[in-house]
Formats: sequence, C-alpha cells, structure tokens
Amino acid sequence: MHKVYRRIEQIAGNVVMLEAEGVANGELAELTTPRGTSLAQVIRLDGKRAYLQVFAGSRGIPTDAQVRFLGHPMEVSFSDALLGRVFDGSGSPRDKGPRLGGDQIAIGGPSVNPAKRIIPKNMVRTGIPMIDIFNSLVESQKLPIFSVAGEPYNPLLARIALQAEVDVIVLGGMGLKHDDYLFFRDTLEESGALSRSVLFIHTAADPTVECLMVPDICLAVAEQFALQDKRVLVLLTDMTNFADSLKEISITMEQIPSNRGYPGDLYSRLAARYEKAVDFEGAGSITVLAVTTMPGDDVTHPVPDNTGYITEGQFYLRNGRIEPFGSLSRLKQFVNGKTRGDHRTIMDTMIQLYAGYRETLEKQAMGFRMSDWDRKLLKYGQQFEGRMMDLSVNIPLEKALDLGWEILADSFTPEETGIPSKITDSFWPKKSAADEPKEEEEEEEEAAATA
Repeated sequence: MHKVYRRIEQIAGNVVMLEAEGVANGELAELTTPRGTSLAQVIRLDGKRAYLQVFAGSRGIPTDAQVRFLGHPMEVSFSDALLGRVFDGSGSPRDKGPRLGGDQIAIGGPSVNPAKRIIPKNMVRTGIPMIDIFNSLVESQKLPIFSVAGEPYNPLLARIALQAEVDVIVLGGMGLKHDDYLFFRDTLEESGALSRSVLFIHTAADPTVECLMVPDICLAVAEQFALQDKRVLVLLTDMTNFADSLKEISITMEQIPSNRGYPGDLYSRLAARYEKAVDFEGAGSITVLAVTTMPGDDVTHPVPDNTGYITEGQFYLRNGRIEPFGSLSRLKQFVNGKTRGDHRTIMDTMIQLYAGYRETLEKQAMGFRMSDWDRKLLKYGQQFEGRMMDLSVNIPLEKALDLGWEILADSFTPEETGIPSKITDSFWPKKSAADEPKEEEEEEEEAAATA
C-alpha cells in the first residue's frame, strides 16, 4: 500500500511540489481533490522535495489535496489491437474506441544494447524519388526533416506513411493543430493505411506534459512491434514543439536556462529518443523520421543544431521540395549499391548537372548572355524540378531511375553528361523512329529563327 501525502508545499503553473520519501523520478501519482482525480508525473527530485507535472493542469487543486504515488512510471497497453487506433499523448483513446487491455509496457526505457544491433543493410522505399534515389532512407536510420512553418512537412509525412514499404507505421504528433490531426487521420483512413498504423496525437490544446510523452510512447510501442519481427517506421512531428515543452517546464521549475532559454540537457533529451532507432539481430527494426521546424529558418537554433549532431543526416524541405543541396543520408551507401547498377551514376550525374543549372540561373539573373550549354542546363533544370523534385511525383525506384535517364536524354547527348560509355550503352534511352522527324523539325525551326 502506497503512502498518501496530504500537503502540497508549492504550486507553480502546472507543477506542484511536496515533500515525499522513496519516490523515483518519472513515477506516476494520483492527485485526489473534491473535483475528482488527476494523474501527475514526477519530473524532478531535490532531496525530499518531489516536483510533479499535473497532466490536466493545476487549476482547482488545493494545497491539502491527497497525493498517492503509484510506484511505477508511465505505462501504455500493448497488443496487436493497437493497429488502426488513435490515442492521445497519455495513451487514452482519442477515436472514441474502447480502452485496450493487454500487456502494460513502461515508456522511456534505455536504448538497445549496441551488441544487439546489426549494421544497416536494407532500404526503406518511399516512392519519393528525391529520397529513394538521392538520399535513400535505410532501416534503423534516424533522420530529421528540417523545415520552416508553412512548408508541407505534414503532407510529406502522410505520403511517406502511405507509401513506405514497412510493416507498421507509428505516428506521433506534438502540438498539432486540430486540422492537422484530422488530416493525418482522414488521409490514412481513406487510403486504407490506418490498418497498419497507430497514432498518438497531442494537440496544442492538450496538457504540456503529454507532449513530452508522445515520443516515448511511440518508441516503446515501436520497440515491441520490432521484437515481433516487424519493420517499423516511426514518424514524429514536430520535435521543436517537444523541445519547447521542455523549456516551458524548466522555466516553471526555475531551472537555470541555457541557449535561448532551453534546458542545458536538451542534447541528452533529444538523443535519448533518436537513439531508439535500431535493427535488431534476429528480429525487426525501428526507423525514425522526425520533423524539426527551424524558427526563422535558422539552422543554428538550438533544436536543429543539437539534432544535427545526433542524427545520420537530414532532409531540408524548402519551397515545397526536398532540397538536394544540404540534404544528406549518411547511410545511403549501405543500400544504393545493391539496387540497380545505374543508381549511383544517376544520383551523382543529375545532382552535378543540377548544380550547373543553379549557377546558370544566377548568370541569367545578372544579365549574362546564355550559351548553348547554358540553354541545355536551363531546360534540364526545369524538367528535373518539375518531373523529379515535385513532391507529387510517386513512382517506384526503378521507374524513377528510368525517368532520370529520360530527363538527361531530353537535354544532353551521352557524351555531354560525362557518364562512361559502358553505362550509357546499357541504360541510355533508345530513340524511336517517331522521334527523328520531330528532331529534324526542331532543327529547321531553330535555323529559321536564326535566319
């Protein structure tokens, strides 16, 4: 039987403080008042002082409220019945469905022993050429999507959830607008992907502490599915909201702030979540893809800055497209040599020529005369952006590689690309007889225009 305390020493924001013994950090407690019972979690210990974050807020809690510690940390029910369901940040049903039974698993546990991990070797196909070709996503990888407010990062995550070749999708939303929550739910439901997904959604109107629990709940559930030999993809949005919740609580507890008011252990807090990405030996895997918004498009902001040291690359989302420059997958070399013989050639050549296109745009903006080569680069760049970079493009990897050859052949000759002839002989598109008259007509039109 757990001891009941009846004296709260301090109430600051949604954090209450009392003196208690034998309490563990992260332990749950029940606060009983005349208005009902509220759940709280220990977030700091200072000698005999225990600081608790009240889930439903501290409004209406008197100083003589009864506090009973439960002797265990936050837990969530786990079973296969989780699939197709939507929950809030505390694990309670948000979809008006029944509460689930099954095994209770603790959240926020340690990351997997490195001795039980294996070297990443499998690609996660998404159907998005800018990921599959140029920065392949690899099983057990942890990658952030750096973006700014207004970019379509949530639609991008939804598309990845629909198209990724994995067994289970675990989607965690932090500080979402209600419209964004409905968008995720309706998109997955209409496409039939909800049956292999489980959603834990914290909206901006929910208690702050639930925002902090969303990544831990998602990763705990993902770990259990991975131990059942499932390939699990965890999608999180937005980790900046998670960090802002950390800052809010640290300010409430009057902790000494670090850079821009964030707590000094921000790096450790982020790393504890990202390091849950793993490929188990003899079981499944957990891959983590998380949105990190950059206030003011500032990559030196503490959240993206710390994230960059933890993760294995990043995707930059700018102007509604995944930006090829700056985006990086440090594990892509483990998989893109095993797909098709021309994968790395297309990846390197198209990015090199696109860099030339960007330089040509600068020359054009400054009024320089365009050469024949510049005009070819301009034609190529426009096709590359419209047919390859656009996030609406949804094609398998092999068709995306074929499309890359088509775009190259439409603007250049094989010799102009710098690709070895032994590769172009195998993959360069063969001209059909119907194309030759069109080329002759174009040459005649160019000659007439010149005259």
